[in-house]
Amino acid sequence: MKPFLLLATRADDTIADTEYQAFLRFGQLSAADLVRLRLESAPLDDLLPGLALTEFSGVIVGGSPFTSSDPLSQKSPVQLRVERELSGLIKDVMTFDVPFLGACYGIGTLGLQLGGVVDRTFGEPVSAVEVSLTADGRADPLLAGVPDTFMAYVGHKEALRQTPPGAVLLADSAGCPVQMFRVGRHQYATQFHPELDVPGIVERMRAYRHSGYFDPDEFDTLVSQVSAAEVTWPSRVLSNFTARYSPN
Repeated sequence: MKPFLLLATRADDTIADTEYQAFLRFGQLSAADLVRLRLESAPLDDLLPGLALTEFSGVIVGGSPFTSSDPLSQKSPVQLRVERELSGLIKDVMTFDVPFLGACYGIGTLGLQLGGVVDRTFGEPVSAVEVSLTADGRADPLLAGVPDTFMAYVGHKEALRQTPPGAVLLADSAGCPVQMFRVGRHQYATQFHPELDVPGIVERMRAYRHSGYFDPDEFDTLVSQVSAAEVTWPSRVLSNFTARYSPN
């Protein structure tokens, strides 16, 4: 089968590798089924010259330490390059109708490119939150088997305040009105993390403890809270995506 493509942007090797392993595990993929490109490490043309998205079953964009809504003056040259490259890739995704799943940073990436508004109005500290499906969400194949309400891990400084024109809202929550949406026929994005379990989120919390996602003095309390939460359903979105778009 054609592999899926994971576009990653985490400079921390440990976090980058465990993120990749999480997408493999919850996407029910082998290493041969998921090609990873770490865009923060080198220009896209150096990583994979002549990249053609139609050679992949689908594209996944995970989370990132980058914040899209920061002023240009505060963005590093690497972040600006990554944003330009992702912008071009999203254009190709839509032009060639390539299946796409963006998670956290990926929802802002897709939303901004298509005319949505991303800012800090609905940022959420690291936590487990209750997500609710809309009527469209209950009918969408990527949410097949997912209950109408479920717990999911979040942690983001920014979020979509306004979805792109023509987007279909699939899920929301009390603190963030856009938790998942679809554009076109096969392009999706979630604000929550479909690839995280308890060890995964605790590792992320430890790595980004002083990065502004939560009060570092509350680390131990937050670890207890996220560890006690029953987060079992978000990964179904990821496995549904890979199952639906795998040609096998």
